[in-house]
Amino acid sequence: MAKRKDARGTVILECTSCIRNGVKKVSRGISRYITQKNRHNTPNQLELRKFCPYCYKHTIHGEIKK
Repeated sequence: MAKRKDARGTVILECTSCIRNGVKKVSRGISRYITQKNRHNTPNQLELRKFCPYCYKHTIHGEIKK
């Protein structure tokens, strides 16, 4: 039997300010969160404000490809 395509899929959110600041100075890492989204309701890329432990503040985390 064929697998059906689920509407809800797992996505990875990555801090956007760590990526920009990581080029200029040495950072300890990049903050990433794993969450799920409904692909039918939100077909575009997901962006959420989450806490980044490396920046010590709430920043925008954008969806990345696996």
